[in-house]
Amino acid sequence: MIPLFERFPGLKEKLPYIGLGTFPTPVHRLEKLGKILGIHRLYIKQDGFSAQPFGGNKIRKLEFLLGEALSQKAKSIITSGFAGSNHSLATAVCARGLDLKSISLLMPQSNAYYVRRNLAMSFLYNAELHCYPTKKRLNYAADFHRWKQRWLCGKVPYMIPPGGTSPVGVLGFVNAAFELKQQVDRGEIPEPDFLYLAMGTAGTAAGLMIGLKVLGLKTRVIPIRIIDPLFMPPSAMVDIVSGTVELLRSKDGSFPFVQITEGELGIRDEFVGDGYARFTDKGMDAVRLIRKTEDVRLDGTYTGKAFSAIVEDARQRKLADRVVLFWNTLNAHDFPDAAQCVDYHRLPRVFRRFFEEDVQSLDMAE
Repeated sequence: MIPLFERFPGLKEKLPYIGLGTFPTPVHRLEKLGKILGIHRLYIKQDGFSAQPFGGNKIRKLEFLLGEALSQKAKSIITSGFAGSNHSLATAVCARGLDLKSISLLMPQSNAYYVRRNLAMSFLYNAELHCYPTKKRLNYAADFHRWKQRWLCGKVPYMIPPGGTSPVGVLGFVNAAFELKQQVDRGEIPEPDFLYLAMGTAGTAAGLMIGLKVLGLKTRVIPIRIIDPLFMPPSAMVDIVSGTVELLRSKDGSFPFVQITEGELGIRDEFVGDGYARFTDKGMDAVRLIRKTEDVRLDGTYTGKAFSAIVEDARQRKLADRVVLFWNTLNAHDFPDAAQCVDYHRLPRVFRRFFEEDVQSLDMAE
């Protein structure tokens, strides 16, 4: 019984769910790094250990998304993202374990070593990979693949938006807030004052905000934007919150009405740098610092930028007497040897440039 269903049993009968991960994910104190930064109570929540062989925050969303797909007797899944999408890879890995066909519709991005790794791993897990130059072209392609799969399989594929961010996917992080509350109650971590995390499609932050508010915790979520605001403006995040609460209340009327305004979101925009997947000096400094002191792995696209916000706020002496929690959304496992041995020439030709062109210069330091 997951924590959300324990608290609201009426949801269990009405929300499709399938267990894909190992929870709760560990939370522990970063004592050495806390001393360096002057944060006396610095903690990390390691969602990278949520599943094998590929963990990270997407597993929580997929437990509800793929649960719904199976309840609809879908035979295939279509999702989208950028070329190195962790979400698309997580979907492919989980879908294969459930005997579902996974189709990833991807767009170009700045090159990095993790893009190569994720594409190779997706291929290894039998994802059907496509690349389109613009979001408009991708949307047209989604319609084409939707009808193609219906013709081939006799069933409409289950569509998952980028990042798994929909009211159904966000449920995974409403539940995560309840999981965190249990860890607080068990004394594994004091109730946090601040919870920092990377924000792309905003589902992780939205779900945590809902859950924490329902639970009455004082914790303030601080989303660190890693993508252009045009992709996820504050108004869209408010809509995600309201849609998720509406879904929960439609399934169980005892779930409290929660409203979060744009002014309450607290999104930090100053760490994006030159845009999505463009590594920053501050972000890579944060990657190296936490790896050296605590042997924790971060990345240049998401978690490094998010943790650099903690470093910056610590330098401004904003966090010394606070309980600070960093929610690490990055997969913590090494890829299997088979993924490292994939011949990239077996991938669709459009992806070969990611293996043949140089990665961005800052990636050399990761």
